[in-house]
Amino acid sequence: MEPARLVRFAAALLLSSGAVVGVASAQQVGDATVDATGVDAGLQRQVNLSPTEQLAEADNHLVRMEQARSNARRQLMDAREQRDVVKTLCLNEKLTQLNVAISSAQERREALAAAAKRSDADLASHEYAILVVLRQRADQLTTEANQCIGEEAGFVGQASVTATVDKDLPTEDPSDYPTFGVTTDLPQCSSCYD
Repeated sequence: MEPARLVRFAAALLLSSGAVVGVASAQQVGDATVDATGVDAGLQRQVNLSPTEQLAEADNHLVRMEQARSNARRQLMDAREQRDVVKTLCLNEKLTQLNVAISSAQERREALAAAAKRSDADLASHEYAILVVLRQRADQLTTEANQCIGEEAGFVGQASVTATVDKDLPTEDPSDYPTFGVTTDLPQCSSCYD
């Protein structure tokens, strides 16, 4: 196996093992999976899905992620049209991260399809768990993109300046002071004429 691929596999394995441990420690309450802290883990029915069902759910997740990317792209175009530099930079960063998450999710979907074709339920569950985490990341990025706050780069229009002069300042011009006692001619050096 190539070193880069091995590193990606190890990282994915580490991510999925965290997701599996989280699912294993969760309790099923109604239709939602709730962990020990009472927070919805977002991994509904993951353990009970067959590889074919996981593949169908993966397609739904990808559609949702694509919609999030479309919304972020539209927001970015609006910010560019408004010439809002701060909001444009924020949305551009979120869109870039969404693109990475979607690309990874598409790779995981292909791996999930291959595992489902081979009827490898363990590998399919592994790939599906990673895909769910990527979808959750896309949801988080969508929320962050909606919270991007922009400010105008500058004020466009007539500007005015107001000056206030302290009345305790002297009124006479200091350049009018007499120059007595001040030498303006500098002595010539004797070595300058040699």
